[in-house]
Amino acid sequence: MYIHYPVYISRMQPTSPAVPAPTRERILQAAGKLFHGEGIRAVSVDAVAAKAGVTKRTLYYHFRSKDDLIAAYLEMRDQPNLAWFKRHYAASEGDVAARIEALFVDLARAATHSRWKGCGFLRTSVELVNLPGHPAILAGRLHKKRVEDWLSALFEEAGAGGARELARQIVLLIDGSFAVVLLNRDASYMESAGAAARVLVRAALAEDARTAR
Repeated sequence: MYIHYPVYISRMQPTSPAVPAPTRERILQAAGKLFHGEGIRAVSVDAVAAKAGVTKRTLYYHFRSKDDLIAAYLEMRDQPNLAWFKRHYAASEGDVAARIEALFVDLARAATHSRWKGCGFLRTSVELVNLPGHPAILAGRLHKKRVEDWLSALFEEAGAGGARELARQIVLLIDGSFAVVLLNRDASYMESAGAAARVLVRAALAEDARTAR
């Protein structure tokens, strides 16, 4: 998912040449495009260096190894991805259950884009399935934990009982729908997961309300 921000230029001032991105950022941007398009194993360090317009020696100055580059690529996606969830949740309407379902609807809409290839964190974990201690696996695990923590805080604030367990169930629905949609190329599975999430959240809120009486 790439976000393009509009640039406003005053008519009173001449345009100035674009300032090139710092080298490390340029390398990460190049790696991100290649990893997203082709997968981490298919992309060589030489290919990343060439796309970033740097020498391989320069790349290794900023990243000790390809493994470190892969981990940095996922770490770079952590906060933007979490911010996406928070932004779309805040922009939706209704109670917490309706807003959670709306997240899945928005994910389904994103999944219809021709460049959509699922969750980069999950795809990387599959490619590195035999390396559970790989720094990229740890980065992916941390990101998923942050999403779970955010959901748990939402549910706790809404008064749902068992907020942590409910958050884990929603994470399972999110990641499960990523996998099924990637396999079937049918975004409606995400909408079905959203309907299931709504039922789970509503049931938790109703149970807590009954208990409070």
